[in-house]
Amino acid sequence: MRAAFYYNNKDVRLQEVPVPKIKDGEVLVKIEASGICGSDVMEWYRIKKAPLVLGHEIAGTIVETGAGVKKFKTGDRVTVAHHVPCNTCRYCLSGNFSVCDTLRTANFDPGGFCEFVRVPELNVDRGVFTLPDGMTFEEGSFSEPLGCVVRGLRACGMSPGKTVLVIGSGMSGLLQIRLAKALGAGAIIATDVNDFRLTAAKKSGADITIKAAEDVPAVIRKKLGRLADIVVICAARDSAIGQGLKSVDRAGVVQFFAPKGPGETYPLPMFDLWRDNITLVNSYASPPADTRTALDLIASKRVVVTDLITHRLGLGEAQLGFKLAAEAGDSLKIIIEPQR
Repeated sequence: MRAAFYYNNKDVRLQEVPVPKIKDGEVLVKIEASGICGSDVMEWYRIKKAPLVLGHEIAGTIVETGAGVKKFKTGDRVTVAHHVPCNTCRYCLSGNFSVCDTLRTANFDPGGFCEFVRVPELNVDRGVFTLPDGMTFEEGSFSEPLGCVVRGLRACGMSPGKTVLVIGSGMSGLLQIRLAKALGAGAIIATDVNDFRLTAAKKSGADITIKAAEDVPAVIRKKLGRLADIVVICAARDSAIGQGLKSVDRAGVVQFFAPKGPGETYPLPMFDLWRDNITLVNSYASPPADTRTALDLIASKRVVVTDLITHRLGLGEAQLGFKLAAEAGDSLKIIIEPQR
């Protein structure tokens, strides 16, 4: 089969590899849609393991099942979680699935940017989800990124009427906006350096869009009379982080969604955070329950995702897809269609 091997953001090579052989309890999935995630083009995160086949936002059809598989059959249309928890460690038992050791090491074989993936038994047990009737493969591939956003806003204590500021209107930021809208946010503000993305933020439901170069806290105060209840930081630059921390209201919550690299530090005004009783939360991964919620949101059209797709590329065009994603220009979600 064909697979797109990642060496770096400017070097993604199409290579021939054997179709994975499945064992008892496993399934083989023919991939129909695989989204490029912002984390796929974070070189500091990916390059240390290169070359490898990336891609974790997938949807496709089960074409083979191993002995003992009872929940699924050949022909089932599914999306598959690459990371799944053990459900038995002390972290899982307290609801902190994202820090489970198993979740951090589980994966499918080899990755989403190829024609077929082998899904291990553990993932089959708790990380394979049948697509609802009428849901396209493209929509199904959004279950993982939207699931991550579901978990993040849940950790923020999101509830109807709260004012939400999203710093950075890339793909994750736009999903934050759409979910906040679906959950009844009182007002949604979005920032970005890019006019194309600010337009997308407006179309996604942002009530106020602000160019990142402006004095964002001052603009929010002028428009709303106060600062934001929840600030979601979807950009890892110090300027964006500082801007977000200055834009949260007293007793508010700041979520760090976009990560900085290992060893990097964050500009935290600790006295101000202490004095104003600001809660800082982090969010990583989409545990199974959040993926299921994301699928329900997409199926019910409470969160629409298909209009976020700006490029549909064949597997042989994966290098172009990575280039577009890394440049972060006039592109949003890029879908790789491995069967093309």
